[in-house]
Amino acid sequence: MQAVAGAARAARAVVRRRAGAALAAVPAAVALLATGAVGPAPAAAPAGDGLRAVARDAYFLPPANAEPDDGLTYDTALVPAGAGITVVEVARDGGTRLRLSLTGLLPGRTYGAHVHTRPCGAAPDDAGPHYQDVRDPVQPSVDPAYANAENEVWLDFTTDHRGKAHTTTRQDWRFRPGGARSVVVHEHATTTHPGEAGMAGARLACLSVPFE
Repeated sequence: MQAVAGAARAARAVVRRRAGAALAAVPAAVALLATGAVGPAPAAAPAGDGLRAVARDAYFLPPANAEPDDGLTYDTALVPAGAGITVVEVARDGGTRLRLSLTGLLPGRTYGAHVHTRPCGAAPDDAGPHYQDVRDPVQPSVDPAYANAENEVWLDFTTDHRGKAHTTTRQDWRFRPGGARSVVVHEHATTTHPGEAGMAGARLACLSVPFE
């Protein structure tokens, strides 16, 4: 417990040191998602273009050591305390783009990741089911007609040799107001087979995100 508490203190110290840099980087990430261009970004979207952006930057800690703005890790062997996560959403013109970035994970490992309907909580299941644009009337949803990468938001990724990963996705729809509230990192890549579609193993970690 002392080691975990020490990791919590260290992670929060890093968060405070990096807070300004992280916020400064958000406009660039927003511009990249919105236009696909690489380079300097405006501090805000031009007025009247309908763009909405959300960004969260946090470090994972066990629920017992976490504060409200922290990400939560439920398995410190696979998502160590102090691992970092950044989520950026850009919504415009009836579509949604998302970018997920992670640091401090196990190197060379594939994880699943999805947008879920509820905020993170002390228990992994608190985040609720996957967000679906068209809701499956049968729950839990394992029918590929509903549990698929077009109807849900899948952000599976494989870390590099340093434990870092980046992934992006684009959906041709917008989230319902209040309907999407977290990103959950899962144990393995998402399955697509009937009866197992959308499943990705245990819920390892979670970050609450107030998606637009």
